[in-house]
Amino acid sequence: MSNDRYAWGEEDLEASVLAYIEMKKKHDAGEPFSKTAYYKQLGEQFGRSPKSFEYRMQNISYAYFTLGRVWLTGLKPASHVGTNKLQKLIELISIHDKPSLESENKIFDSQVEKYLEQGITVKPIGNDSPTKTVRKTFAIIRDPMVKAYVLQEAKGICESCENNAPFLDDKGRPYLEVHHLKHLADGGSDTIGNTVAVCPNCHRALHYSKTSQILKDEIYSKVIRLVKE
Repeated sequence: MSNDRYAWGEEDLEASVLAYIEMKKKHDAGEPFSKTAYYKQLGEQFGRSPKSFEYRMQNISYAYFTLGRVWLTGLKPASHVGTNKLQKLIELISIHDKPSLESENKIFDSQVEKYLEQGITVKPIGNDSPTKTVRKTFAIIRDPMVKAYVLQEAKGICESCENNAPFLDDKGRPYLEVHHLKHLADGGSDTIGNTVAVCPNCHRALHYSKTSQILKDEIYSKVIRLVKE
């Protein structure tokens, strides 16, 4: 008897993620495989229909999309998945399919670049509680739209000292750095209400100056989108 009507537990979610990762590696290596065979095998193992696993694989594609990573060709991301299930899928992907930190940073920066090129017309929601991915230490997953929006709104002017950016970057844009006023490691949100664009000097001062709290208070008084956390 199929148990499709019963809630998915960690065991069948993890098996789905592991099967997805295996298929993805075979695809990337150019090895032949059958998605249908994977769905059938999982269905027999957990007493669910193969179709339910096909749709779960599309949820996993959406989790990869959420992480800014490439999903398996032929499994279009399906966003109709509960928040708790999505967070569990992201956690399992982070455990079993870890990209290098350098790779993650390149992906994030490429997403920021895409948003800067397109322009952002709607304020991004960001994340009140950014997802943490498992490593030897925690790496916090940021929203590239938040960074792009804050840089866009600054218009090349430091939101602390109010001076022009010190130089143009290799894309010809004013160079500013993004700073979270309440650090993400301290539980700060990755939202536009907690994020500012500042010049390198002010960025260092916000981290290391004796007057860093005074600088923060001044920024809060000047930048109306900010919300103290």
